[in-house]
Amino acid sequence: MNRLIRHGLMFGNLFHVASPALVDRYNRALEHLTGKTTDLTDFHIDISGYSPEVGDELQDHLYLNHAGVNRQFILLSVEQRHCPLLNTKFSTSRGILRQFIDANEAQLFALTARDAVAGELVNSVYDVSTPQRLFDIRRVQVEADTVGGTVRDAEKLGEMVERFKTEPDGWYDDVLIAQMIELAGKTGDVVRNPVRLKQMGFDQRNFWTAHFGGLYLFQDVEHPAVIAPAGAGHLGDLPIKYVFDGSQRNQIAKFFEYNDLVETIVEGRKDHAAAILKQKMDFILVDAVADQGVELTGVTRADMRRLARRYHDMLPEEFHALGALVRWAENGGKWPRISSDHPAYFYTLRAADTKDAALVNMLLAELAPKDARQMFICHKELFYRTYTGWPEQKKAFVVDFLVAEYQVDKAGARATLFGHDAPMAEPVPRKPDPVPDMIARVGPWGAVRGR
Repeated sequence: MNRLIRHGLMFGNLFHVASPALVDRYNRALEHLTGKTTDLTDFHIDISGYSPEVGDELQDHLYLNHAGVNRQFILLSVEQRHCPLLNTKFSTSRGILRQFIDANEAQLFALTARDAVAGELVNSVYDVSTPQRLFDIRRVQVEADTVGGTVRDAEKLGEMVERFKTEPDGWYDDVLIAQMIELAGKTGDVVRNPVRLKQMGFDQRNFWTAHFGGLYLFQDVEHPAVIAPAGAGHLGDLPIKYVFDGSQRNQIAKFFEYNDLVETIVEGRKDHAAAILKQKMDFILVDAVADQGVELTGVTRADMRRLARRYHDMLPEEFHALGALVRWAENGGKWPRISSDHPAYFYTLRAADTKDAALVNMLLAELAPKDARQMFICHKELFYRTYTGWPEQKKAFVVDFLVAEYQVDKAGARATLFGHDAPMAEPVPRKPDPVPDMIARVGPWGAVRGR
């Protein structure tokens, strides 16, 4: 992991807490939320205020996320919105925090100038001891205030000001006036400069969770399902009709198709399709030969072709199928038929332009695990977990590639790979089903529920 950290691919872009004032504010917020404090005088925090260094010190990396639900947060600066979210338990959490900060930027800028803002992503579930509890998570509310209660006091002062202005004897109420003066000393002039954070709630119907081995819940689609890539046998009875594990490739493919969630890379970016597919082939090639003692540092395109010829018999089906697709894209050769049960199938797809595009690309990264770049971009938790088991040559190749090809232009790389980045966009209208009567009788993936 040191290689990832050194190149900024892990724990990168965190907010540095180094000044005594910021450390003091962080400690007051930490004690307010958890009853704990840190003795560190220099550490880094993510968008939620979680610090890997503080987690090590407290021997508790869930100190702001007890039981993995209702994540608490500490904001010292609006600049935290540019930070990643570490130890992610729900795919929606970072987006919610980012939108909350953006929507309240001016207020948070003023509040964090004097105090830390502490809060929580609140839903009705306080534990997810069983998979069934995940279906009780429907909406997440953001609750936040400074440690000193500035927002609460400002609301109270606003009510007092209204009483002072409207009650007949308000001008003569010495007790009310004294209370207003006292609160104004804490909050400032709330008439000219209102201190108010927007009450924000977010629907959470389609999401990934790290709980129970990693699950994708798609409830707000026309044909709902749960995808459990690591296996569904331990989940028991869930309040949803269709549950698929990673081995049920045909059913997952049909789920994507019937909900219009994916498109082929060739269909989505014809101008870049061949280059994207070649890079996927490179990662598949490196995965196949990395433990053969091959030197992969500084390899060129010509070097990759030589490796492909030398180790041709070792290369998996994915490599050969994508190669056929590249030949079609570049030279108009024979169209390769790659069915959903083929190992290369999910490598040929990307998310369609829907509100769940990021979630779908995350799932595709798990279904096409040899594409290290997509895994790093779309599913960092999985990337860090699998990285530790790679041969050293593959680790070095992937890191060098990400530094040279992705870090230098993240936005451009994402635009080329995925073509759109509209997580809040409305879903594309769904096409009519070709055989609606049959689907109505047995469901889009057949009559047998997958386990």
